[in-house]
Parts: sequence; structure tokens; C-alpha cells
Amino acid sequence: MTPLTLLAVVTAVAAAARSTWSPCGLSMLSTITPMAERSRGRRWSVTVAWFVLGAVLGGASLGLLAVLGAVAVDVTGLAGTTAAVGVAAFAALVAAAMDLGIGTTMPHHRRQVDEVWLDEYRSWVYGVGFGWQIGSGLSTYIMTAAVYLTVALAALTGSPWQAVGVAALFGLVRGLAILLGVRLTEPDRLRVFHRRFDELGPTVRVAVIVVQIAVAAVAAGAAWGAPGAVGALVAGAVLWLVGRSGDPAPAARPSALLADH
Repeated sequence: MTPLTLLAVVTAVAAAARSTWSPCGLSMLSTITPMAERSRGRRWSVTVAWFVLGAVLGGASLGLLAVLGAVAVDVTGLAGTTAAVGVAAFAALVAAAMDLGIGTTMPHHRRQVDEVWLDEYRSWVYGVGFGWQIGSGLSTYIMTAAVYLTVALAALTGSPWQAVGVAALFGLVRGLAILLGVRLTEPDRLRVFHRRFDELGPTVRVAVIVVQIAVAAVAAGAAWGAPGAVGALVAGAVLWLVGRSGDPAPAARPSALLADH
């Protein structure tokens, strides 16, 4: 595994984790629970299995975008070059800036899954359907620019298979997040869980921004040595100070997203 592939894997996991705090992610942790599935006369474990499968397929679908980029990187001879790693460092800093609310607003797709499916279709239909939409990353609410960074880094590997693998990993992590609801068997537990989960959201947001800056530093170090790594860290620190001096971008706050919906 090349350093660039490893950075893509780390970014994919971070992006998927942060995405769990989207309105759709929160909705899945409210509507696909042992308690809710029991009330619909369905088995939670079966629905979850379909959901995770759908999420992996969704991630693989996202990977098709990365594959196109990977083919272009390979054809142009950029794969494995200093230029490709340098672009990765720059992209990571841009993603961090977007999540800090600096400069260009992150492209968004303000859409939720259709919860009417829960009453109209069998569990395997809404399990796979919801899983695919969430695992594809771009078909519902987007919580972090790390999703775009995942696609970019996967493409920069220059390997179509690695690109698909990274994207599928993103989908898998997003799908497995549904397992957090394994103990939500009664209303009180559901309320306590979501209160604590919501409180953890800002911390996870900050952690993902730190990951993006770290990815930029590692990539810059691989491209230009210690001076590059230090330069990326300094740039990341400046972005952090500028971003933290004002309010976070509205799109980065789950409460704002929920209000929009």
C-alpha cells in the first residue's frame, strides 16, 4: 500500500465517521433500531445486514467517480509522482478550509432519504435502498469536505482498483454506523443515546479537520521532505486560527442542517 493510498483510507474512514452526524445518519439511528423494527414486525439484524450491503454498494458507486480520475491520473503519467502527492496535500488543505468555513462554500446536496419507504416496502428494499443512498456519499446531506477529499485521493492513486476499494470502505464504515443502535430497544435509551450523540458531534467535526491537516502534512512531507511537512502544518494552523476566529460554516453544524430540513 502506497503512502497516498494509506492517506486515502484514513480520509475515507474519517469522512464516513463524520457523515454519521448528518440528518440522514441521525434518522437511520432513529428509525432502523431494534425497537422500531420490532414494531414493524421485522428483524433488526436482517434489516441491518441489507443496509450494510447497500452502503457498500453505494460506496462502490461513488468509487466510479474516483475510477475515472484514477484512469486520467494513470494515463497522464502522474501516478506515483511528486506532483500527485503534492496535489493531495493541497486538496487536503482546501478541504480543511471548507470545513472551517473559509473561502468557497462546500458544495452541498440537501436531501434526505424517503422514510415513507419504511411503511411501503419490505425490509430488504428499504435496507438496501437507504444503505446505498447513504453509502454513496453524495446523494444525501454532505457533512464534510472530507467526502470530496476521499474521492480526490482515491483518484490520485492512479489505480482503479484501489480507488474503488477506498470508496467501498467509505460506504462500509457508513453502513456499520447503524450498529451503534444495537441497544436502542426502548424509548428512554433512544432519547439518551441521541442526546449524547448530538453532544459528540462538534468534537468529531474538529477531529476530522485535524485529520485533513495531518493528511496535508504527511503528503507534503512525502513530496518535499521536512520543509513541505512544516509548511503544510503552518498553513493548517493559519487556517485553523482564521476559521476558529469566526463562527463555523452553517453547513457544518448538525443543528443548522436539521433546521433547514
